[in-house]
Amino acid sequence: MERLRQKKQDKEFRMTKKGFGTEAKCYNPDELVIIKTYRFEGASDPGDSSILYLIEANDGSIGYTIDAYGVYSNNDGEGYDDFIRKIPVQERTEQQIFGE
Repeated sequence: MERLRQKKQDKEFRMTKKGFGTEAKCYNPDELVIIKTYRFEGASDPGDSSILYLIEANDGSIGYTIDAYGVYSNNDGEGYDDFIRKIPVQERTEQQIFGE
């Protein structure tokens, strides 16, 4: 997330009443692509697991969304899980994303 901040690509995509997006704009799943997925797992507590998706919008905006992993998701009631499943995945390397 720090690397995203340094590149000014640290917009948080969130599920809201208006849709899924940033403060500036909401998007449909077909307007987004998941470009990288990171899973973080706690050493002993499954509740410590989370997932970070790096997302690129069709207007070139890059940002992220983060959630607890699996049954511990805190977005389930908002349609988040269904929305994320509809976003196509085009996995990229960190070098492609960050240019390093």
